Amino acid sequence: MKKKINIGDVKIHRKKVSHDDLASFNGEVVHAVCSTFALAREIEWTSRLFVLDIKEEDEEGVGTKLLINHQSPAFMGDLVEIEAVVDSFSNNELICDYTAKVGERVIATGSTGQKIIKNKKIEKLFSKLNNE
Repeated sequence: MKKKINIGDVKIHRKKVSHDDLASFNGEVVHAVCSTFALAREIEWTSRLFVLDIKEEDEEGVGTKLLINHQSPAFMGDLVEIEAVVDSFSNNELICDYTAKVGERVIATGSTGQKIIKNKKIEKLFSKLNNE
């Protein structure tokens, strides 16, 4: 890994809710609000920003957990701000807590986990599992 990160380090990511982010199944919009699925993608991206800072060229981050307490809607056109905070970084596992907001209104809270692993080890594991 390139550098160390510290407990309490922060990354912020902002995403404007678009039509593609709305809660829909099989092409049919169920609710005209940001889906939990779309929110999950943006939450994972926010914590991945730490991984991009610390991984070497021969390493990659692999998700280990995603906890979403989805508390309030974000409407089309709203700007969602996600703040990820390093909770722990031990060995090769990064755990972040996050808060997602529209303005001052909390949209979601939770945590993410990622392990930074050598690409060759990932390929070997995936290949083995794919051949079972």
